[in-house]
Order: sequence, then structure tokens, then C-alpha cells
Amino acid sequence: MAAGYLDILRARHAARLLTGTLVGRLPNGTANIAIVLFVRAEGGSYTLAGALAAVYGLATAVGQPLLGRAVDLYGQPRVQLPAAVVSALGMAVLAVAGCGFLPLAYAAVAVAGLFTPPLEGGLRALWPSVLGGEDRVHRAYAMDAVAQEVMFTAGPLLVTLLVALWSPAAALLVINAIGVLGALSVVLSEPSRTWRSAPREAHWLGALRSPGLLALLGSFFFVGLALGSITVAGMAYADDHGRESVYGWLMAALGLGALIGGTVYGARQWAGAPERRLRVVVGLLALGYLPLMLTPGPVAMTVLAAVSGVFLAPAVACSFIVVDRHAPRGTVTEAFSWLVTSFGVGAAVGTAVAGPAVELGGTAWSFAVAGAGGVAALLVLLATGPVLSAPARTAVAVRGSENDRNGAVEPGFSSGHQA
Repeated sequence: MAAGYLDILRARHAARLLTGTLVGRLPNGTANIAIVLFVRAEGGSYTLAGALAAVYGLATAVGQPLLGRAVDLYGQPRVQLPAAVVSALGMAVLAVAGCGFLPLAYAAVAVAGLFTPPLEGGLRALWPSVLGGEDRVHRAYAMDAVAQEVMFTAGPLLVTLLVALWSPAAALLVINAIGVLGALSVVLSEPSRTWRSAPREAHWLGALRSPGLLALLGSFFFVGLALGSITVAGMAYADDHGRESVYGWLMAALGLGALIGGTVYGARQWAGAPERRLRVVVGLLALGYLPLMLTPGPVAMTVLAAVSGVFLAPAVACSFIVVDRHAPRGTVTEAFSWLVTSFGVGAAVGTAVAGPAVELGGTAWSFAVAGAGGVAALLVLLATGPVLSAPARTAVAVRGSENDRNGAVEPGFSSGHQA
């Protein structure tokens, strides 16, 4: 698998696009942590921190499919870079103005979230034209899922480092400035400048007219809820133990566990339909969240956090293929943006619920929200099994088309299921 990843990275533009996308998504990947640390440093409550993070998440959820559809219609550079700049300006207003005037704080995070550029879906739209062969595109998915966990592992540590060296406000400013540079690197590349979406059927629902995609979005809403609640619960746990640095280590351990899980998962081939495999992986993900309610000492808790993240990257990698198999033609960026939206709405709800849970029942209650979210995600997949077992499209691979991946099997893996 390592040799396969190197083969992908040696392709022209591939390393630049992957790196630029990860750097460009850094503000979004660390926003909840940065907002929570900033609000707590300003003297705000857990409820306020959770509410601001929730507004950011909800705004991102609204903006992603809208911007994703705009990318499909007008191309990447005309949408991605302006959105990144406006989003960074929103966070800059929060960092400078603080939480003294709450309407401005809420407006700032709403703007930042609404204009978060859909770089994640944009990258997956570019892989076919950059890599050509279907097998290489599939493997790029697996590499993409693993690379995301590198960001989610390093991101919290970078935020806490910036806070330690300067301040939470400085962390917000620096992280978002870096994000703009990442988006700039992507949109100035030749693949991004020349990419055009495949023709699409005119329909006001767009990608949402697929029942299978709707089922997946419902499940990943609850996966997002679980992770969003852990963001607030982790801070409460760190406060209980009197060390702010514990928070960064818990979040980094969660990402490290996902990194390890994704690497191991991508090292072998898997037979069978990815929809069935997704149910198993999400079930194991839910099982990993439950022990967090024990809230042991920092060392043991860090281990539990790492274990709870092991099945996150496999779940994400598998979900990419399920999106491909069920998304209507010509909606690739929008479909992936809806996945981000569903996840973001869930995370927003999770942060909003976990804040009051801490204040009403203590840290263990907030971690119980994560466990409940994981179980609910599994139940959705089980309840919608018949819908998910009927992909909307058979395998289609048109070189250079943004729909190469529709109906494709899991990245880097063999599948015995054909629609």
C-alpha cells in the first residue's frame, strides 16, 4: 500500500493538490477546538463555547452544498478562493472583537462557516483528471482518508502550540491565514483551473434525489454528533484535571487512532459490497465511543481516545465509495459537500448538546452523548439497508470526467458487488 501511495504522489500535481487541500481545510478541521479555547480564554462558559461552535458548524452545513453546486456550475477558482478569504475574515473579526458583543461574535462565526470552501469535494473531483486510471483514483481515496487524519492529529497540537506561544486569538488568525494559502495553492494549479463538471440533469434537489445518499447522510449526521460532543467533553475533562494541554493530547490521540486504523484498513483488499462493510465499521466505531464515559486518569483516557478513533478513517473511506455509488451524474462536488454538511450539522448539534450536558451532569454525561451518537449512526444504516443495497449507478469510468467514481468500488479494494 505504501508503494501505491508513492505512485500516486509522484503523479504530476497530485502532491500539490493533496497538500494544498489539507492545508486549506485546516481552519475548518480545527475550528471547534480553536473556538472553544478562544471562548474559554475570554471567560465565556461551556454553553457559549458550544453555541458558537454550533453556529459555525450549522453555517458550514448550509454553505457547503451551495458552494459545492456553485463549483459544479462555475468551476473551482471562481468559488474556492473568494470563499476562503471571506471565511478567514469572519474568524479574524471574532479574534479581534472577542465575545463582548455577542451578536457580532455569532455573526462572525456564521460568516466564517458559511463561506468555508468545499475543498474536500473539489479534490475528489480532480483525482480522475490527475491520475487517469480507475485503480489509482480508488487508491487516492484511501490515501485521502489517511491524510485527513494526519491533519486531525497535527491540527489540535498546532492550535494548542499557537495558544501556548501567543494566544487563542493569535491561533485563530494564524490558522485561517494558512488556510487561505492552501486554497490559493489549489486553485492556481492547472487541474483546478481547467476542471469542468460533467453534464447534469436539471433537478432542484440535485444530489439529494438519491435515496441511498440520503440514508448515508442520515448516518453520518450522528457520527458528526459524536465527534462534536467529544470536542466539548474533552475540554471539560481537561479542566477537571487542571491541565489545558490534556485537551490537545486527547484530540490528537483521537486523530492518531484514526490514522492508524485507516493505514491498517487500507493495507489489505476487501471483498463484498462497501455498504455492508460500512455497517460493520460504524458498529465498531460506536463500540469504541462507549468506554469514554469511564473518564479515567489522563494517560488511560488518552489511550481510550486513540482507541475510539481507530475505526473513524475506515468509516470515512468507505463512505466515499458509497457516495460515489449513489450520487447522480454531474453532482460530484455537491454530493461530497452534502456529506460534509451532514457531518457538520451533527457536529454542531453535538457541541450544542454536550455543553449543557457538562453543566448538568458532569463530564461523563457529555461523553455519553458521543456513545449515543455512534449507536444512532449504526441504527440508521441498519434501518436503511435495502435502500443502500441498490446503488443508483453501475460502474462508469470516463477518463477525466468528474463522475469517474460513480458506481466505483472502494478505493484500493476489490468488491464482489456490481449494481
